[in-house]
Amino acid sequence: MTDPQDVHNSSPESPEPPAKSGIELAREALAQARADAAKRGSVPGQGKRKGPRGPRVPQPGRGGDPKLFGSAIRELMADRGWEQRAAVGGVFGNWPGIVGPELAEHTRPEKFEDGELTVAADSTTWATQLRLLSSTLVKRLNEELGHNTVRRVKVVGPSSGPRRTGAWRVR
Repeated sequence: MTDPQDVHNSSPESPEPPAKSGIELAREALAQARADAAKRGSVPGQGKRKGPRGPRVPQPGRGGDPKLFGSAIRELMADRGWEQRAAVGGVFGNWPGIVGPELAEHTRPEKFEDGELTVAADSTTWATQLRLLSSTLVKRLNEELGHNTVRRVKVVGPSSGPRRTGAWRVR
């Protein structure tokens, strides 16, 4: 039983309303945000865009349906004109697979410019061997890269430093 004095000691104010649920609080916050946006003259969710919002037109290179990563990369490389450069980079990375492990151990591709692949050899013997194989190498590279991508293979041997000028000497 409750003590009659406790009932009389309670404050004569009106009873507190029940606490609001989360959904009610969210609805009130949304209503307040809409009212604030209406005062500013904007519609929530549209930023500073003016005028009616029509159907979305896909921009080139933007959005659209998802694509497989490989096809998206190939499309990007084709759009930017990077196909040949990427293929040549693949040749540099797979040099042993193209020329064989023994030749790759003694040679390395240096640069590719205007259809000419420059290859460095670590000795004059391997440079001569590569020169003898250059027409076969051009055919093999064009199989990898596409017709007429490589027109010439330039072979450079090891540099022995500057030659001394003057008369020939016998020691």
